[in-house]
Amino acid sequence: MKRHAPHVAIIGAGIGGLAAALRLAHGGARVTVLERHSAPGGKMRTLPTKAGPVDAGPTVLTLKHVFDALFADVGLRLEDHVTLQSEATLARHFWADGTVLDLMRDADESRANVAAVFGAQAADEFAAFSERTARLYDTFEGSMIRGAAPSQLGLTLDVLRNPAMIRAMEPHRSLSKSLFRHFSAPRLAQLFARYATYVGGLPTASPALLGLIWQAESRGVWHVKGGMHKLAQAIASCARNFGAEFQFDCHVNRIEMQGGRASAIQTDTARLEVDAVLFNGDPMALTEGALGRGVTAAVPQKATAPRSLSARVMSFAAVPTGANLAAHNVFFADDPRREYAPLARGAEQSDPTLYICAQDRFGGAHPKGPERFEIILNSPALPHTAAPTDHKERAQCQSLILKRLNRFGLRFSRPPGPETLSMPQDFDALFPHSKGALYGRSPHGMLAAFKRPRARTALPGLYLTGGGVHPGAGVPMATLSASHAAAAILSDLSLTSPSRQPATPGGMSTGSVTMAPAPSQSSAS
Repeated sequence: MKRHAPHVAIIGAGIGGLAAALRLAHGGARVTVLERHSAPGGKMRTLPTKAGPVDAGPTVLTLKHVFDALFADVGLRLEDHVTLQSEATLARHFWADGTVLDLMRDADESRANVAAVFGAQAADEFAAFSERTARLYDTFEGSMIRGAAPSQLGLTLDVLRNPAMIRAMEPHRSLSKSLFRHFSAPRLAQLFARYATYVGGLPTASPALLGLIWQAESRGVWHVKGGMHKLAQAIASCARNFGAEFQFDCHVNRIEMQGGRASAIQTDTARLEVDAVLFNGDPMALTEGALGRGVTAAVPQKATAPRSLSARVMSFAAVPTGANLAAHNVFFADDPRREYAPLARGAEQSDPTLYICAQDRFGGAHPKGPERFEIILNSPALPHTAAPTDHKERAQCQSLILKRLNRFGLRFSRPPGPETLSMPQDFDALFPHSKGALYGRSPHGMLAAFKRPRARTALPGLYLTGGGVHPGAGVPMATLSASHAAAAILSDLSLTSPSRQPATPGGMSTGSVTMAPAPSQSSAS
């Protein structure tokens, strides 16, 4: 790397920071990534179990073309760096009376399964829903998802070019109301209403437009061999091959401004002068002054609040009995119309829906002995002041989850204890000033998509990437946000072409992404 190359500091080695580091290093910038944890990945983290490391964050890869493009844009091939396996069964869905529905990679199989479980009318309604959400996705993918700065005017023009979209969007209905209107089977409405939680929203308050999330899943679900953190390690390794430097266990205390623009990074041990700063943390950390008072005006308050949902996540290994699990499983609440009412009040659910990833069952495998599991229970984000989680609260949550699964006949040998839980307070410690909200700003309201921060902030030289930034939460969306941020930085620094070729491919010599709550005020995650 040439010595006079502009220096870009990236705070945080989550998927957004990693993807941006790869693009920026390939584009000719001198890149330094500062990460407060000991390995790359951010929310793509693992925890140890007796059966090996278990994914304790995202477990599924969708929109594979986003990652194909990331690698192709820097002259590489995704398949040379990670092994992906397409899943035939997208998810298995359970209800307490014994009803089970598999949604499949093959659309005809899914329709046949819906017909077998809920009848011919439900299958026709499912097909209509799939067709409608496909049109919505195809209409808005370019301007809303891939566009760096979508606008209400742009959305209006898209709709005017195809007025039928107004009816499909149902702009005055929530996702929940839309689904219960279109599905005669309440359980199908319940199933697709849950997709709002995938971006941290409640279906009763999220726009009907979020039904298009089904398209991201229906177009393919992939398993990363070895776990999702392998993708993080691969991207970091490729970025290093282009010259990016990574500093782990590095707490950033302050972003310095000089002459009206970001000019330096202050860590616990050093000061780095830079030409640009890319922040891959929750934007609320900036507004709350965690990176210095000089950058609190980088994004408006309305760009970070209200907060999305958090979660209570159980990560463990055990031998399951009593339920025929797939890799991805959803165990539904008894009351499809009222299950989210407690969350809307900021309270915990007593009749929750639970997601279980059986991480040793990818590809239809049926392992012997202990298996690795992740169980996710939706939870409110923390209030502005919240007491630390005590053992009693963890024990109550553990009891709720296990009793709920017992109703479906699912039990585990050596049931996981309270210590296997990650709570909202833990996520706030892992990702400071997030209030435990795992998806940044809430997606509630028709115009929520326009209120998320963009890659460029109000302060010259300071940029954003990650799940709290446009186009939104999730591994593919955060990866797309990195492409917006890298393009903005390369343009502003007048870097438009790569300056060097990659070294020989290979993986990083790092451990699994194992994180424990840490008290640092740095938001490099």
